[in-house]
This record gives sequence, structure tokens and C-alpha cells, in this order.
Amino acid sequence: MSDRLTALDVSFLYLETPATPMHIGGVAIFNPPQTDEPFDYDALCDLVSRRIAAVPRYRQVVRWVPGHLANPVWVDDEDYDISYHVRRSALPRPGSADQLRELVGRVQSRQLDRNRPLWEIYLVEGLADGQFAIITKTHHAMVDGVSAIDVGALILDDTPTPRPDLPSDTWTPGPSPSGLSLVAGALADNLRRPSQVVDTLRSGLTDARTTAERALGTAAGVLATVRTSLRPAPSSPLNAQIGEQRRYGMAATALDDYKRVRKTHGGTVNDVVLATVAGALRTWLLTRGESVTPATTVRAMVPVSVRTGEEATTLGNRVSAIFVDLPVGEPSPLMRLHRVSYAMKAHKDSGQSVGADALISLSGFAPPTIHAAAARLAARMTRRLFNVVVTNVPGPQFALYAAGAQMSECYPVVPLAKEQAVTVGLTSYNGGVYYGLNADRDAMPDVDVLALCIEEALGELVETVR
Repeated sequence: MSDRLTALDVSFLYLETPATPMHIGGVAIFNPPQTDEPFDYDALCDLVSRRIAAVPRYRQVVRWVPGHLANPVWVDDEDYDISYHVRRSALPRPGSADQLRELVGRVQSRQLDRNRPLWEIYLVEGLADGQFAIITKTHHAMVDGVSAIDVGALILDDTPTPRPDLPSDTWTPGPSPSGLSLVAGALADNLRRPSQVVDTLRSGLTDARTTAERALGTAAGVLATVRTSLRPAPSSPLNAQIGEQRRYGMAATALDDYKRVRKTHGGTVNDVVLATVAGALRTWLLTRGESVTPATTVRAMVPVSVRTGEEATTLGNRVSAIFVDLPVGEPSPLMRLHRVSYAMKAHKDSGQSVGADALISLSGFAPPTIHAAAARLAARMTRRLFNVVVTNVPGPQFALYAAGAQMSECYPVVPLAKEQAVTVGLTSYNGGVYYGLNADRDAMPDVDVLALCIEEALGELVETVR
């Protein structure tokens, strides 16, 4: 039986437009391997080919059900071609960081082809000092940034010696289901849900109470989200009409700096991250000549994972979100940190972060056509609900390798929603914290200024420790 996309997973397909491609990605920079074997395009193709069997989803395509009677399904790609997905590019030697960022912006601007498996990986040669980069794109319908950052995770090892490959890959694609079988499967699934509701109503008082508690819990989550929407996000240049082209910014910082600030002033490392972003946005707004008063705030949407331990290795989306008003008007970096820590603790204590989950659970009961309309409505509301997305995905604190080449830096790429000028993604890895700023090309011509402001804002917080 084919796997059916969940309501949340398919929402990323419904939300996608040429101006808002819904893929996540990454940019990893590698040192040259300390072996006689060079890391070139053939080596990357061979590595991906040998590892792809561990994740069957990367050889599957989305098939839509005729009449949209149910969510689409994943089926094997009968025309799977590794050379289409693994690509090669090069910078004029010695390639600079500016040239790499420009290439990343162009690559990430393009939507993935829905007639093929929803991922691509690029080898970028020609960087200075013999380094190379790998750029990845994986559709958000496949991963949520926690279980796997992107397809690049397939090629990484925790030692210079690659781990043993799986047994010989004898994969052959299964037959593609006919339109009739897709309709039959959809009707069977749709019949299954109403029957469960009837069984619950007939089964007695205990189950009825469980159903009522579930409904009340969903209603409470919806009310929490409605309360947020009734309190509009402040006006900000971070909200603007966006086009199809992107710019990309990078900022590299040290994890020990965040830990020192947290150890001295309390809170969490994530609190220090958000306070750093608040300080960076303050300075960036001032460089633009924007009015910044003590009351100025920027509302950040902070996605969080709601996976349980046994779900940690599965694909698909299990995410919630909280909304935090970043105190960009506060001139003191220490007071910004205290205010962020207080706000995050209040969210945790109140349980209001379930609001997004409640909307997801409701959309799962709706027919796909209604779900598509609801997803588009949510996209139109983003400007009202928040100004910027800030997502923090912890990574391993040890070196990783691709065929013997050590990964020195890694930067995430988080997609833009409608009317969102920039998203701030960051990943901690091997003692570093790496920010990737995915920005609209026209609305954020100064994305590199914001990247510099991040490094300066962290420096302000570190000074409070000294």
C-alpha cells in the first residue's frame, strides 16, 4: 500500500507558489580530504547512490488522487535518475564567500520538479584553499528540519572512514498505481474515518468523555491562536511583497559564547540565540533609518519539534510553533536577554504553543480541497501573525565527514512564507553556531548587513560576561 501524505506534509505542497518554494536546504563547506582520492562529482554520485537505499522516500514521487478525494500518496519513481538529482557547479578559482552566497541564492530560488523525487544536491568546486561546498534542497513535505536537515545527511559519517554500506542495492521501482486504484484507496480511507466516529459514539460513556476532552483540547488550542491573531504583529520592513528571486546571508559564531552568557545570566542557549537575533534586528533597523523606540518589538515565530523519542528517526512533519515578541527597542543587551527568557518561560508555562498543533489537527479532518483553501488562508495571515521566522536546529558537537572530507561549516536554508522578507535559520555544529539568512532579493538587498549585525549582537552579550 502506498504511503499517504499527512495533512501537515501536504500543506507545504498547497502553500507552494513560484514566489514561495517550500523546500528546506543547507550549505555545507568541506575541507579537502586527507587521502589520495579526490572528492569530485563522480565520488558524490557514487556516495549518494550507495546511501539512498536507506531512505526509500528519496526515490519516490507524489501522486495526486483524481478529484482530490484524499491527500496524495508517495509512489516509486519508475524513471528515477541519480544524475538528475546530483548536480555540479563551480566558482572561478579561488571562489569567494560572496560568490558562494550568490550561487546559493540562485539555486534556492527555483522550485523542485514535482514530477520527480523532491530533492537535489549540488557539488560546488573552486573554493579557496581547496575547499568545496555542497548545497542541498529537500521539499518540506518530506522532512521537518529535525529528523533530517536535508538529503545531505545521507552522505555524512562521524569518522573519516566511511561507514560500511548496506547490502547490495537491488531496488526496482514498484508498479505505478492506476487512477482507479488511487480513487479506491481514497474512498476506503474516507470511509474508515466516519466509521470510527460512529463506533466512538456507540461505545459508551468512557470513550465519549475521551472524545469530548479531545475536542475541548483542540478548541482551547484554536482559541490560543485566535488570541494571537487578534493582537496583530507590529508593522515592520520584515514584511513585504516578495518575488521569485533570493539572496542568502551567512554568519558564523561560537557555541561557547552562548553557553558563557547562559551560565552567567541564566535562561537557555535558545534564549541567548533569540536575544542575539533581537539585538541584530535592532541594529539593522537603525542602519535603515527606521524609527526604533523603547516599545518597538518584532514578533518571531519559533518552530519547535513535537516528536516523541520513537519518532525521532521517521520522515514527515511533527512541528508546533510559538510566537515571541523580540524587544528590539531595548538598548541594553542584558535586558533584551532577560525579557526574552521571561517570554519563553511564560509560553512554556501557559501551554499556548499548542495553538498551531490544534489547527493542524482540524485540517486533518477536512477534505483535501478544503484543506488547500485553509492552507492558502493561513499564508495570507502570516503578515498579521508574525514578522520573521527564527528556527534553531541543534546539530552534533563533533566533526562529520563525507568520503573522508571534513565538514567545517553548515548553514541551513529555511523557506520564505508569503510577505516574509527573510527567514533566520541556525544550526549548531562541532562548536559553532551557523546562521543562514534566506531573503527576498528585492526586499532585502542588505541581508549581508543583517548577518554582520548578528555577530555584533552576540559580541555585545559576551561583553556583559567579561
